[in-house]
Amino acid sequence: MTRRTLLLAALATSAPLSLTATGPAHAADAYDTLRLKWRDLILGTGYDATAEPYASRLTTLGATAADLRAGMRPATGSLWPDLPYADPEPDTDSESYTYSGNLGTSYNRLRTLAEAYVQPGTGLTGDSGLLTDLLTGLDHLHTEAYNAGQARYGNWWNWQIGIPQALLDMSTLLYDHLGATRIADWTAAVDHFVPDSAVSAYSGTSTGANRVDLCRVLALRGVLGKSAAKLALARDALSPVFPYVTSGDGLYADGSFIQHTYVPYPGTYGAVMLGGLSLLFALLNGSEWEVTDPGRQIILDSVEKAYAPFLFNGLAMDGVSGRAISRGVQKSDTRAILQDDHLRGHAIIACVALLAQSASTSERTRWESMIKGWIARASYRPVLTSDALSVAQLARLKAIADGPATAAPEPTGHRLFPCMDRAVHRRPGWAAAVSMASNRITHYENGNGENLRGWHTGSGMLYWWGAGFGNGQYSDSFWATVDPMRLPGTTASRKPLTDGEGGAWGAPRPDVRWVGGATDGTYAAVGQYLKGLSSTLLAKKSWFFLDDAIVCLGAGIHGRDGTGVETILDNRNLGASGTHALTVDGTAQPTALGTNAVHPGARWAHIAGFGGYVLPGGADLHTLRESRTGAWSDINTGGTTTPVTRRYLTLWLDHGTDPTWAGYAYAVLPGASAAQTAARAADTGRLTILANTNEQQGVHVPALGLTGVNFWLAGTVGDVTVSAPASVLIRQSGGTATVCVSGPLRDGASIDLTWDRAVSAVTSHDPAVQVLATGARLTLRITPGTLGAVHTAQVTLG
Repeated sequence: MTRRTLLLAALATSAPLSLTATGPAHAADAYDTLRLKWRDLILGTGYDATAEPYASRLTTLGATAADLRAGMRPATGSLWPDLPYADPEPDTDSESYTYSGNLGTSYNRLRTLAEAYVQPGTGLTGDSGLLTDLLTGLDHLHTEAYNAGQARYGNWWNWQIGIPQALLDMSTLLYDHLGATRIADWTAAVDHFVPDSAVSAYSGTSTGANRVDLCRVLALRGVLGKSAAKLALARDALSPVFPYVTSGDGLYADGSFIQHTYVPYPGTYGAVMLGGLSLLFALLNGSEWEVTDPGRQIILDSVEKAYAPFLFNGLAMDGVSGRAISRGVQKSDTRAILQDDHLRGHAIIACVALLAQSASTSERTRWESMIKGWIARASYRPVLTSDALSVAQLARLKAIADGPATAAPEPTGHRLFPCMDRAVHRRPGWAAAVSMASNRITHYENGNGENLRGWHTGSGMLYWWGAGFGNGQYSDSFWATVDPMRLPGTTASRKPLTDGEGGAWGAPRPDVRWVGGATDGTYAAVGQYLKGLSSTLLAKKSWFFLDDAIVCLGAGIHGRDGTGVETILDNRNLGASGTHALTVDGTAQPTALGTNAVHPGARWAHIAGFGGYVLPGGADLHTLRESRTGAWSDINTGGTTTPVTRRYLTLWLDHGTDPTWAGYAYAVLPGASAAQTAARAADTGRLTILANTNEQQGVHVPALGLTGVNFWLAGTVGDVTVSAPASVLIRQSGGTATVCVSGPLRDGASIDLTWDRAVSAVTSHDPAVQVLATGARLTLRITPGTLGAVHTAQVTLG
């Protein structure tokens, strides 16, 4: 039985109620009901504190709290000696940020103490001395820093989101010990820093995930201060978050999620938004402040449109996590804090589990099946022992894992996200994703000293993972140790770049528009007109996502930086001691570190345990096996300084110094064996490269009935002609075909497409498609709009 159920029963019988060792929870009105409900949401219910995975987590919580408590020394300007928070009018903004951040960390340390006090099994549960220390610390911070008379300094986020969320959570947990004066003073402080005007306009720092966080503060302020107006404001201020947007921050109809105007962010800011909404929906459900705006369905739809596509075997793909990829291992309090793609994925899965409680029966059934599948497949870093999850989140996930839902397998198919220049491809046993950049989407995000060398992550970085291989590729200290000039899939100049090159918060955006593609939901043609970051590099890059391979074409590669230009087939992280065999054209290569070789005219290569690479027509393949050492502090000022060493196996094509219209062609075969790779290289009829020039790039795969062409300019490739730049995918099956077209320039101009193939009828098409002619050939006119959407027509062949 939940505390809420017990509460309702007690109210019905007028019986006395005592829930925990911390004292009675007096519920006399709707606000107290919400307060107890919030307590359940953040602490968890229905779990056995003496059983795993909870017992060890609670023991660790108690030990951490004990260490923090022992180090607390209230003094002027600090609560802990290592966290001075009083702003001494520093000379630089970064110093102000540090001091406001220290204040936020001080509140979060106290929140740890509060949770150890109220949670069972911590060794500090109900400890009267700890309660005294807690209240002393809270009073100290209120008197000195977070009060209604204080002017804020440094990072706005600490004052309006980080600190008040921690303070209000603690107020909920310790409510029966605070008294009316403290509650009045603390809510006044929240009102001072988070006035109603913080959500008066949907702009600036009050959009997307930040808006949801602000609404969480306002809602809890309403609960603690028993203010119907604050609760109503929090509920109503959520509404601007719901509708699809066509620019700036928020969710897009194609499943994209953007934060900071230019950064794809489902993996972190999107997760924060989803988590905040799942909590608020659950909190307010059944109350007079329940969220009833029909737009909330867009949030429910986003689970399968915007989040699930980027989850694979429990991990969240790095290409949609912005600067968070650089956080790896961060310095924090009594221990280092680990972050990686798996832990970010676990947090999103936990959000979905909670949101399911506010969804329809059919949605909840589907989502719990997805969750159970992710939990079952997350072998690299198991979900139910995840350091990223609270006891409450673990309890909700374990209930699903032990419940009746049937575990869903990973889906297959292709998802294109033109509004954030991302694509995800899924096949049985593996998945891949590509990250691109345009005048709408940044090359990379850095800020607050984070992700200082993510320069080329938007230069066509190609990620891939397998069912039983590669799941630790980007998790195992990859970002701290990889050569940032040689990211897999990218074409990049070797021109040296400075930390934070190009500016912060999404400023580095190339002046290009043609980025996008076409997909039928199974296969895809995707392209990027690349202009290098702070360099003269130009390139046309295309990816054709097929059944068991990704065909990669490059053309028009040009640069005048006085440096070399390379295309990286792959840069495999072999771990701390990996010796994975490399085979080139059937010959095993040396496994000694430092082996650097050129393989003239190579036709194929294979890395044991990962997959194969085919080079149609042959190319001079460069390979390097090396050991690289770095520290997380190299790329993130909050990272640990401890050196980390990993081994890498890099495969690349060297286009030379200042290349003039160079090109490449290769295919990646995730999970293929050496024999399968060799056979594919020998099967010259499998793939026909129709074009690979600065004007068009295209392929034909007879076995799939597939033709894909990226038209950088109008023209003809094979039997397809277009009147304007376009991406085209045509799939024939028996006597029918599907024609898919997009306008990646997003200028809204019409595209006339002619397929020189007999077509007897167009059986269906979307509203943007007009049929101009059938018979000996098909002619369509597509009016593509301005968001890069794919438009389709189904035809019967003549």
